[in-house]
Amino acid sequence: MAANGPSRPRILATRKMMPDVEARLQQNFVATLNPDDRQLSRQELMELAASYDGLILTSFDKLGPGLIAELPDSIKIVATHSVGYDHLNIAEAKARGIAVTNTPDVLTDATADIAILLLLGAARGASWGDRMVREKRWGETCLIDPLGFDVSGKRLGILGMGRIGQAVARRAAGFDMQIHYHSRHRLDPASEHGATYHGTFESMLPHCDFLSINCASTEETRGIVNAKHIGLLPDGAIVVNSARGDIVDDDALIGALISGKLAAAGLDVFTGEPTNIDPRYRTLDNVFLLPHLGSATPGTRSAMGHRCIDNLEAFFRGERPGDLLTGD
Repeated sequence: MAANGPSRPRILATRKMMPDVEARLQQNFVATLNPDDRQLSRQELMELAASYDGLILTSFDKLGPGLIAELPDSIKIVATHSVGYDHLNIAEAKARGIAVTNTPDVLTDATADIAILLLLGAARGASWGDRMVREKRWGETCLIDPLGFDVSGKRLGILGMGRIGQAVARRAAGFDMQIHYHSRHRLDPASEHGATYHGTFESMLPHCDFLSINCASTEETRGIVNAKHIGLLPDGAIVVNSARGDIVDDDALIGALISGKLAAAGLDVFTGEPTNIDPRYRTLDNVFLLPHLGSATPGTRSAMGHRCIDNLEAFFRGERPGDLLTGD
C-alpha cells in the first residue's frame, strides 16, 4: 500500500477505488490506498488503523461483527462506500464517538436498473437461455418448451419504497405494471403516481405477481421473506432481490422454487456473499443470479467515492458531514 504527503488527515482506504477518487484522496489527505485490491484481514486492518484518523470501508469488507468496538482510538470517522450500513454497528460508533457516513442517492438509478434486469431476467429465462446458446442446445427448443413469463401489465409489489424502490416503480410503469408497495411510511399522494399502498407486508403479498425487495437490512426486515410470507404470494409469483441477502430466508425461497410455488427468482445479493452463498442456488434453472452488481458502473462507483470524500472533508473541517449516520 502507498501513502503520501505530510500533516493532513490520515485516511486508509481498504479497497481499490476509481482513479479520479484515488487522485482526490491523495491530493487532500495523507491517503494510503490499496492498489491491488487485496482484501485486508481483520487483524491487518486493526494494526494499520492505529496510524490513521479515518477509514473508507465497503460492504464487501467482510470483517465480522464488533468491528467498531475494536477500532483503535486514533480512528475518528468511518466512511462506508455504500448506502447500506448493516456491516457496521451504528450504536457502537455513537458510544465511542466515531462518526459514520454512507453514500445515499448516487447509486439509486444504477441499483434500480439492476432490479429491473433481475425482474426481466428471472421472468424470461435469461439464465437458461444463455446456457442454451453457449452449450449449443438451441435446436432443442420448440413452441411450448422452454417458456418464460409475461411481465407487461402484471402486478409488482415493492417492499421498501425509498429512493431505490421509487426508481424501480418508475421503471416498472414503463411496462404497464400495476404497482403495489409496503414501506414504513406511506408516500404523499403526489409521489405515489397511482401506486397502491398496503399498511402491512402481509396485506400486499396476495397482490404481487412479482415481488421486488428494496428495503434496508434491519432487525425488522432480516428474514422477512420467509416461508409464511412466500406462502401468501400467488402461485407462480417471481421474487427479485437487489437489496440485501439476509432479508430472504434461503431455505424458504429455495423450497418454493423447487416446489413450483414460485416460478422464478432474480438475485443480486446473498447471505454469505461472495464465497459462502447457498450452493443450491447454482443448481436451479429458475434462478437468475448476479454478483452484487447494483452499483457496478464507472459513473456510480466514482460518485460514491467522491461522496465518501465529501463527508471526510466536511468532518475534518469541523462541519457536520451531509450523510452522517451517527448524528442525533
